Amino acid sequence: MVSKSVTVKNPSGIHARPAGELAKIAKACTSEVFLIKGEKKVKAKSVMSILTAAISNGTEITVECEGPDEEKDLETIVNAIESGLGE
Repeated sequence: MVSKSVTVKNPSGIHARPAGELAKIAKACTSEVFLIKGEKKVKAKSVMSILTAAISNGTEITVECEGPDEEKDLETIVNAIESGLGE
């Protein structure tokens, strides 16, 4: 298992559109992908799970990956979040 912290830069946080983009990217990963915000840990392959985390602008979250390509998948997810998820 590998993990890395990242700060959300989207002005509106991770709302429906970026959550959908993040879930799409996570579903392409072979590893299990989780987002951790405080005590809440959600599956990144589910838009509804991501939305329940209520991740706002400036929030630091931890991305956690576990699986055969966990290093590559972690880099992919962190890069997507840092790039703004298409916004």
